Amino acid sequence: MKLHILDLNFFVPKVIGSYLIETDDGPVIVDTGPESTFENLKHSLSEFGYSVEDVRTVLVTHIHLDHSGAAWRFAEKGSKIHVHPNGAKHLIDPTKLVNSAERIFKDKMKELWGEIRAIDESQVITLEDRDVLKLGGLKFEALETFGHASHHHSYIVEDVVFSGDVTGICIEGGPIILPTPPPDINIEQWLESIEKLRKISPSKLYPGHFGEIQKAEEHLDLLEYTVFEMTEFVGTRLKKGIEENEIISEYLEMANKVMDENNVSEDRVKAYDFADFFWMNSLGLIRYWKKFRSSELAETQ
Repeated sequence: MKLHILDLNFFVPKVIGSYLIETDDGPVIVDTGPESTFENLKHSLSEFGYSVEDVRTVLVTHIHLDHSGAAWRFAEKGSKIHVHPNGAKHLIDPTKLVNSAERIFKDKMKELWGEIRAIDESQVITLEDRDVLKLGGLKFEALETFGHASHHHSYIVEDVVFSGDVTGICIEGGPIILPTPPPDINIEQWLESIEKLRKISPSKLYPGHFGEIQKAEEHLDLLEYTVFEMTEFVGTRLKKGIEENEIISEYLEMANKVMDENNVSEDRVKAYDFADFFWMNSLGLIRYWKKFRSSELAETQ
């Protein structure tokens, strides 16, 4: 498999990766990144001798704007956009997706994500769990991996997995940060997804943020530990009746401490923060506790 990691340079290097896979039937893209970095992606494709028009197949791990925001650009040029059934409607009509994002990002929407347009229904192809797409001598298998989002696929190609956000934020060998923005976080499903990936036993992982993870088994073990740690960090404070604003503040302090303890450079900390806005993570976990484990909170208050 001819695989290339395309750095979309989302404000700083090594924040969002798009993956180019060369096949005998032409190039395949896994995740397009946001529309705001489309020109960067276009330039990266040209360095390998391809134009946007050459890309006939795009695989979307999930429809969050940092992963699928530029998909409409490819669809306009004839690409088929493959996505989980739960996410397809939001590509066809992104109104709800945009409204949700605007509540969080407000006047920063354009700067962060660029232009967002609907994709014609004829260009959107849904893949169910374990569906296989055969292209140019390669098999692309969709694996339903919920937890971060309720419309999340990972894609198995040969012995590697393109894992979107379900394997966490891990920028070129740095620490794992768990991306838990609202509204879809489901920790039980996330743990199930980790177990699914373990059973596949991939040789390498390719997350959206960022780069190649060579020790997949070791990474999944550390990811599972991180899921438990971050979930309990928020849950413990909710059980004590600590106000949400204080939990957000403490979560930020904890995330920055993780960066310090792992000697992450200032530039790389910026990359982590752009890849996964730290302040949003506690909000998603707070929502998870109140939605799925409210009875545990009530017992302690």
